Amino acid sequence: MNHNIPTPTFIDFPAPEELMAYRNDKVLNVNAHIHTPFSFSAFSSLEQPFRMAVEENVKVLGINDFNTMNGYEDFYRLGLEHHVFPLFNIEFIGLLEEEQQNGIRVNDPDNPGRTYFSGKGLRFPYIPPCGKENFLDDLVARSNEQVRRMVEKVNQHFEKTVPGLQISFEDIKSNLARGLVRERHVAKAIRLAVNRNDDDPEKQRDIYTRLFEGQSPVARPDETARLENEIRSRLLKRGGPAFIPEDPDVFLPVSTVRRFILESGGIPCYPVLLDNPNEEITDFEFPREKLAVKLEMMGIHAVEFIPGRNQCSQLAEYAEYFFNRGFLVLFGTEHNTPVMMPLTVSCRNGVPLPESLREISWRSSCVVAAHQYLTARGEEGYCSCDGTCHTAKRDYFIQLGKAVMGYFLTIR
Repeated sequence: MNHNIPTPTFIDFPAPEELMAYRNDKVLNVNAHIHTPFSFSAFSSLEQPFRMAVEENVKVLGINDFNTMNGYEDFYRLGLEHHVFPLFNIEFIGLLEEEQQNGIRVNDPDNPGRTYFSGKGLRFPYIPPCGKENFLDDLVARSNEQVRRMVEKVNQHFEKTVPGLQISFEDIKSNLARGLVRERHVAKAIRLAVNRNDDDPEKQRDIYTRLFEGQSPVARPDETARLENEIRSRLLKRGGPAFIPEDPDVFLPVSTVRRFILESGGIPCYPVLLDNPNEEITDFEFPREKLAVKLEMMGIHAVEFIPGRNQCSQLAEYAEYFFNRGFLVLFGTEHNTPVMMPLTVSCRNGVPLPESLREISWRSSCVVAAHQYLTARGEEGYCSCDGTCHTAKRDYFIQLGKAVMGYFLTIR
């Protein structure tokens, strides 16, 4: 981080009593979970989602990159410039060891025990916890090493199938990524290498057929997002010629991830996978009552959904239940694939989010906004460092958050 943070920051805002004059009860559109080029996303720049937010009247936007906070300062600056309130979040892939041993799927449908896990409203400006200054850098380094080995296997596969074709980890890191290199960057690099090798679409199809060991590509060369997904699926995932098992050290126990989030001033949050198109829900997440009890026992009082992958009725059933039980409930779009979609949150097949869920999303994001404001001032937020969450004071945090956002959106 370069610490060139534009002012005012949250610490410069008025005191809570004065701030309440800026409270606005209008329900705003929220997208609390997007990935940016600092991990991998559909966006070509950090500014692009803010331009889209203005066009779509999304007034609250949450950065949610894997294993990094390096986008925070620019995200705040762009929020000020475009009058879009920023939420400072992060995502990890952790492990629930007991569930893994028992073959229980959590929120990764293919890997028992593996658990996507978010932190919401981390301290901004960010100060790492004492003794954990290198926590994120170490995770990124281990993850990058796995991808470096994957690139080596890609080049070995090239030698067997398309001699002369090659990609470079350092080039990917320098030109396609911003520190953290993911396998989606590798898929993009492969597509670009094929494009450079020959610009004739038929010859490109022939190259992909050889790379896919005799199977013709389903995607056309001009369907870049679909083609990159196919490259990733056929070459880089399990069973593919360039697959490299992920370093188990990258998957920290969820309890360790939760502790880091709390010490970083954030609110631990469980991303609910919920139903797939076949109406299947993982063992860990069904039924909703059982999931709620498990999360409460783990000291987790916030959940989030990516509604675009869920049936609207199923989403409403879970989201309303959790919010009424005292949880924060947030929604987002991820945008962590090459596919560009609207920033406005909707359910599966583009079904609009019901007004009741829009309000739940708005009220929950207000709590996160209030939390960010208080922790920046050195005060206790919605969750304290010891894991205590002030769920009984949620309504107060909602009102304060409305004021924090109202003040931020008046800054010119």
